[in-house]
Amino acid sequence: MADMIVLAEKAKTKLERVTGLKASSVIGVAQEEGGQWMVTLELIEKKSIPDSMDILGTYEVKMDEAGDVLDFARTRLRKRGDTIEA
Repeated sequence: MADMIVLAEKAKTKLERVTGLKASSVIGVAQEEGGQWMVTLELIEKKSIPDSMDILGTYEVKMDEAGDVLDFARTRLRKRGDTIEA
C-alpha cells in the first residue's frame, strides 16, 4: 500500500509545477477502487491582502499507486475567509 503522505506531497509538487500556483493545503487523500488515489488540494489562485481574501481553488488529483498523476481538475473556487459550504 502506498504511503498517503508521500502521495500527497507528490500531488502537491506536481500540481504546483503544472499550474504554476502555490499549494495552500492538502484537504484529503482517499484510495479508490482499482488501487488509484484521489488527493484533494487547495491552491492559491489569487493572493490578496488581507490573506482572508485570497482566492483558493480546490483541485482533485487522481494518481496511480506509484504516485503518477493520471488527471486533475479544479472543482471549486472560494475566498479563504469563506467558511460556509456554498
